[in-house]
Amino acid sequence: MNYTISGIVIKGDGYGRKLGFPTVNLKTQTKELPPEGVYAGVVALDGVEYRAGIVIGPRDRIEAHLIGYEGDAYGKTVILQTKKFLRKYQKFDTEQELIIQIKKDIEKC
Repeated sequence: MNYTISGIVIKGDGYGRKLGFPTVNLKTQTKELPPEGVYAGVVALDGVEYRAGIVIGPRDRIEAHLIGYEGDAYGKTVILQTKKFLRKYQKFDTEQELIIQIKKDIEKC
């Protein structure tokens, strides 16, 4: 099932940027969220649609890596659409393992 989530981009913890995959973090009023996991999808920002790797994490944390986007999105409204479930949300033992998995996820997007 595809989901559409709209929200405002808020400041996250900067971990994605540290790993080389900056993300937009969303504050949303959307009540029905997809199950926790990693999804391929699209994100509309400033009238442009970007392919994206989307994470729905614990405590309704929503973030997306917009492929090809390099601007500052803080405070902007985005519309995110999940298109394909890639895998369950999981913790990794090392940052290197996480980076390898993120690269695989992005290729699928």
